[in-house]
Amino acid sequence: MPKTTFERLLFACRWVLTPFYLALIVVLFELLVKAVMQAYQIALQFSTMSEDEAILGALSIVDLTLCSCLIVLVVFSTYSNFVSRVSPPDHDIWPAWMIGIDFGELKLKLVASIVAIASIKLLEAFMNVEHESNRDLAWQAGMFGGFVVAALLLAIAEAVTRVYVGDHDR
Repeated sequence: MPKTTFERLLFACRWVLTPFYLALIVVLFELLVKAVMQAYQIALQFSTMSEDEAILGALSIVDLTLCSCLIVLVVFSTYSNFVSRVSPPDHDIWPAWMIGIDFGELKLKLVASIVAIASIKLLEAFMNVEHESNRDLAWQAGMFGGFVVAALLLAIAEAVTRVYVGDHDR
């Protein structure tokens, strides 16, 4: 009996993740406010902006968008994987990836999103190179390279796992 009770408690603990999801949803709305504020600033200063400033402003909004997509990806896929299954017939308007992504795919999508966000940050730094130190640029480029290598290694590991273990054992 104690083992069964403990297992029930352990299984119920997955709902402890709920406040984390709520916090991520709050952050999603905060990023929306930042994007609207950034778009408003661009609109106000558009006629006096240089081309580089306009591109940097657009990249900032793209960065916020990618971060928001990352949050949505994490919320939906981890909820489905760790908390409660989502029934596709109950949510027929949802995209398939929201309810059909496994943990391996989630890791790849997360790393790919991080690489995309890092590349935008690196591009912003290089477009604003006169305000960046060589040291900061080197660190950003090195971190970007590290993210790319990590993404490649994770993709290779996932592919090898799928070939040797097979999707049916997951």
